[in-house]
Amino acid sequence: MNWMLMPLRRYADFSGRSRRMEFWMWQLFLFLVNMVLMVIAFAIIGGAMFSIMRNNPGAFDSSGDYSYDSTYYADSVPPDAALATIGVAGIVLFGLLFLWWLAILIPNIAVAVRRLHDTNRSGWWLLAPMAPYAVALVMAVMASAAPDLAIVAGLVSLLAMLVAFGLAVMLFVFYCLEGTRGPNRFGPDPKGPAHEETFR
Repeated sequence: MNWMLMPLRRYADFSGRSRRMEFWMWQLFLFLVNMVLMVIAFAIIGGAMFSIMRNNPGAFDSSGDYSYDSTYYADSVPPDAALATIGVAGIVLFGLLFLWWLAILIPNIAVAVRRLHDTNRSGWWLLAPMAPYAVALVMAVMASAAPDLAIVAGLVSLLAMLVAFGLAVMLFVFYCLEGTRGPNRFGPDPKGPAHEETFR
């Protein structure tokens, strides 16, 4: 648990190094928290939808629209009221998820930068998979300005997306590599005995 929460303690620390244990335990922590949040969201919204369908079995037609008959559904909650409640719950849940993702954005980037530092690579490598998206955007603008070049722009955009995927895989490999032994240009070895207290 200590390793999982270490990036929160080093919240906006973009200097120094992070070993694989810190990086991957942080990723595991994020995965577990996101799964719990998704289960809660599906339980609340899905449970409410199931309740509407169970209490008002004929309220929805094949297209998903509903028609409420006040005499037939006199003892149940009208579907429009229940859907409004689900809408409010959805907005609140989405807001909470957004705040959570915003709160972990900086430590997530920081630990990735430190992990790259541990392999003696610049943190700017983190932006490598983003570069092809800029090319794809330029191609989209070019295709809208000159429709005759749409096929060429589409092919270049497809190639850019393949390059982005390749760069993302390369970044993943960097995260998996063992850090350089001993100090490097980004700081002391986090596995070194002289610096154990920093990584407890």
